[in-house]
Amino acid sequence: MFRRTGLSGLDLDQLFIVSPNPYVILDQDFTMLGVNDAYLDVTMQGRESIIGRNMFDVFPSDPESVHGKMLRQSLAKVFRTGQVDHLPLITYPIARPDGSLAERYWSATHTPIKDDTGDVRLLLQHTVDVTELHLLRQANPEATFQIQTDVMRRADAVQGENLALGEEREYLRSLFEQAPGFMAVLHGPEHIFEITNAAYETVVGRGGLSGRTVRDALPDLVGQGFYELLDKVYRTGESYSAFGARISLKPTKVDDAEERFLDFIYQPLRDQSGNVSGIFVQGHDVTQLKRAQEAARESEDRFRTLAQSMPDHVWTATAQGVLEWCNPAMLSYAGWLNEAAVPESFAVLLPPTESDRIRGLWRATLASGENFQSELRLRGHDGNYRWFITRAVPIRNADGQIVRWVGTNTDIEDQKKTESRLESLATTLESRVEERTAELLKTQEVLRQSQKMEAIGNLAGGIAHDFNNLLQVITGNLQLLARDIGGNEAAERRLNSALAGATRGARLASQLLSFGRRQPLAPKVINLGRLVREMDHLMRRSLGEAIEIDTIVGGGLWNTQVDPSNVENALLNLAINARDAMDGHGRLTIELGNAYLDDHYAQNAFDVEAGQYVMLAVSDTGCGMPADILARAFDPFFTTKPEGKGTGLGLSMVYGFVKQSGGHINIYSEPGSGTTVRIYLPRSMQSEDVLTEDVGGQVTGGSETILVVEDDDAVRDITVSLLLDLGYKVLKARDADSGLAIIESGVQIDLLFTDVVMPGRLKSSELARKAKERRPDIEVLFTSGYTENSIVHGGRLDPGVNLLSKPYARETLARKIRSLLDRARERAALNGTGAGEQSPTTPVPSSIRVLFCEDEALIRISTADYLQDFGFTVVEAGTGGEALEAMDGAAIDILVTDVHLPDMNGLDLLHRVREVHPDLPVIFATGDMHVPGSEALEKASLITKPYDYDLLAKRIRDMVAGS
Repeated sequence: MFRRTGLSGLDLDQLFIVSPNPYVILDQDFTMLGVNDAYLDVTMQGRESIIGRNMFDVFPSDPESVHGKMLRQSLAKVFRTGQVDHLPLITYPIARPDGSLAERYWSATHTPIKDDTGDVRLLLQHTVDVTELHLLRQANPEATFQIQTDVMRRADAVQGENLALGEEREYLRSLFEQAPGFMAVLHGPEHIFEITNAAYETVVGRGGLSGRTVRDALPDLVGQGFYELLDKVYRTGESYSAFGARISLKPTKVDDAEERFLDFIYQPLRDQSGNVSGIFVQGHDVTQLKRAQEAARESEDRFRTLAQSMPDHVWTATAQGVLEWCNPAMLSYAGWLNEAAVPESFAVLLPPTESDRIRGLWRATLASGENFQSELRLRGHDGNYRWFITRAVPIRNADGQIVRWVGTNTDIEDQKKTESRLESLATTLESRVEERTAELLKTQEVLRQSQKMEAIGNLAGGIAHDFNNLLQVITGNLQLLARDIGGNEAAERRLNSALAGATRGARLASQLLSFGRRQPLAPKVINLGRLVREMDHLMRRSLGEAIEIDTIVGGGLWNTQVDPSNVENALLNLAINARDAMDGHGRLTIELGNAYLDDHYAQNAFDVEAGQYVMLAVSDTGCGMPADILARAFDPFFTTKPEGKGTGLGLSMVYGFVKQSGGHINIYSEPGSGTTVRIYLPRSMQSEDVLTEDVGGQVTGGSETILVVEDDDAVRDITVSLLLDLGYKVLKARDADSGLAIIESGVQIDLLFTDVVMPGRLKSSELARKAKERRPDIEVLFTSGYTENSIVHGGRLDPGVNLLSKPYARETLARKIRSLLDRARERAALNGTGAGEQSPTTPVPSSIRVLFCEDEALIRISTADYLQDFGFTVVEAGTGGEALEAMDGAAIDILVTDVHLPDMNGLDLLHRVREVHPDLPVIFATGDMHVPGSEALEKASLITKPYDYDLLAKRIRDMVAGS
């Protein structure tokens, strides 16, 4: 220690550590560099907790306090002047082991430690805890200190100035007799009484002690340790103090020994040469105080025992109303760990709505000194409130002053519930009848509305099916006709008008399907904030410069799973309605935010489920709507616009789309104050999907073979004509049974194009399944003008299903078929088969063994089946533990694993696997965009869910080949 401080040549570590005096070494920043054992004992600290830390961080105090300033100034003075500085007495708090602060009194000496150049580098603090001595002195009047000072001074005078001993004895005796406590002066190693006062003789029950030794004068002290203490003080020169020491004395006039309690101090007296020549004894008889304390403690113990055994809450408070103690029943109810955790007031348990009332009653009780009683609710540790009746009575001393309050809390929750039930039965019977009647009317209205929607939806679906088939025939023939009248401007103009009319008809059918919640949705996980921002240019162009648009997007906007194109149509529809309501001039506000519809809202609204939603609100400054129009706003074909200016399906379409998406819509409007339409779409916890746009491009055909299955002769004929015109070879069938027969004939077919709703025993979905079983590489494209069928469930297309809605344009048909056939060609190339060849269904000769670890059973099963179709051998595992068992003794070529497994992380699984197979490739198949900790891994790849099976198979082949 000293060697590290620069004091070379000195090796005093051991001496420093074992020194009985407390020492600490500080640098100029007051960092504690070294402490000895005595310092640790007196400060109740551990060496590791203070070495290297600032003294005032370890022992914090108010830097503006008087003693705090004195300590800091003394330390700074030593470093500044290089001189020793003393602090005779300061008060400074020290933390006890339990964390509470103890106020202690200290004296300190600060000594500079200088280097070879004479500069102060460190400081040695010698500190002494003088708390007990200080308290002893405080317990005595000031005369006690003066007497002790005079005793010491006179004793020195006796030895130094050779004054007459008799004269000094008389002086000292006169001082002794004035002292409030007992005193005695002993001299010599035999401890001979030189002076005693009357108080001392009263305590020991004897007089005439002068000139006698302690052993001779007080033989009944044998075995109680007092002789030994006197010997020790005389021998060591160190004072000794005790508080509440038990002593047994047998006065000369009493038969039985009497037990007393004393506070005393033995202070050594020294001669001129500094040697101990005697002992000064000073103290107080505290027997009555001790017995009173024990009686009070016994009484308090009885009270606590009784209170702790009571099931009710029992508590005490100070005269000022500060809570100081609670019994276990109350501690348990409130969730307070122990008595140290009890707050100053149990007002923290009161409901916020009742806190002020109870506080006011309690303050009035404290002021009046009367008993307290009130019924109140208190919060338990579980957060629930219960009713109690709280009573408190004051405890007074002999002078009538309140010294404490004792209170109880009695649980009356069951009583309150009973009263509440009786009151409720007595006072709310009529209101309950009214509520039941209102609920019945509401239920009937919901049923009527549901039946109306269902009826219109069925009607819309039937109309759409036949109407779309009709439109398909019309548009298909018109498009074919366009090739035959090239150059005839009048004919082309009429043809384009006919096509435009057919397009309007298709849009009307789409709106009917939307209202009836029967349009096929292709939902994606999107962020509405991003979608609305991307629509900003379109919105401004559609509304015109006279409409001011404000867009407000709340922070941390959630994702929602919804059909993006339908959201765009709905928003544009609402914006155009708002423009018309504002007569082309005004402000349109689009607001996006997170929302929660609670149970209360759901119970009082139509067809709403409580939960988390993303809200899209469109507000205008237009004319608004009166109540009668607002009630019919969503009804189909209802419009306030002049004839020819609207179909009345705009809001109906938005309503149907929102409901089909599992959301909620509401309109708030008042005449002259504008309108706000709020759409609530369910929150999605998934990551946002990446949306790709159809860039169009040149319409191309091909030479592949297509089987067209369509029961409507006109639609079938026009579809065949369109496909032949695009260069394809076309086979046709009028129903699914005929189509299956063609497939089973063995003729080469590259794509099955089938209507969804057809007559016959075989459904189109079964035809597609059987076709895929017989020809795995065949592509399937469904078409329909009606979506209430086997490939659309809950208004959403089944995963992996391709649908072309009727009516469709020649270009749309061409692009859709070409994209499917191109995808099939890419897959065939990946599998090693040529265009038009059937993919092999038997494993390749050198099968790759894949260990596939995925806890979701459906994902595991479907992925494993698909990989086996590619010729891989797949070993499945649902947990990391199962994967490790499967690896035991097995020849595995690659590990494909999810990251979030039930029993371990996928990265941890890889590390354990590579302990045995260090070069094993791995593919992390996860929904995360990144696997933390995998950056430095070799032979590791990432594929994100939902992943393409073809891409996964290619990635497996490439990684195994590369290893």
